[in-house]
Amino acid sequence: MRKLITGMALLALAIPAAAVADGSSAAQGKSAAALCRQQRTTLGTTAFATLYGTQHNAFGKCVSKMSRAKKAGTAAQTQQAILNATKTCKAERAADPAAFAAKYGTNANKRNAFGKCVSQQANAKAPTTTPGKGPKS
Repeated sequence: MRKLITGMALLALAIPAAAVADGSSAAQGKSAAALCRQQRTTLGTTAFATLYGTQHNAFGKCVSKMSRAKKAGTAAQTQQAILNATKTCKAERAADPAAFAAKYGTNANKRNAFGKCVSQQANAKAPTTTPGKGPKS
């Protein structure tokens, strides 16, 4: 009985490894929540909340967006657009922090500049989807 359970556990572990080995995108194998956790870690909580337009339910909005992207087959592109936007905004902020804050910041102390930058960059690069219709060009 133990051999059967051990064999089934090994098989369950081998299936995701085979999916990655055959060249499919890592983003397609992850759940929407896992993709959002990765984004939140990369961006930071403040920028993550700014990206999804709310302080209280940013994670839920992210999961919803990534779930729609997974159904449309664009989860990998959406995730990559967000991560690329993060890198672009970090580089721009490092070059001239004051100009960066003035360009993107919208609140009184301009501390939301990074999230606004990532949002603009990611929305410009990410494929858009219409529910039930798939990606738009």
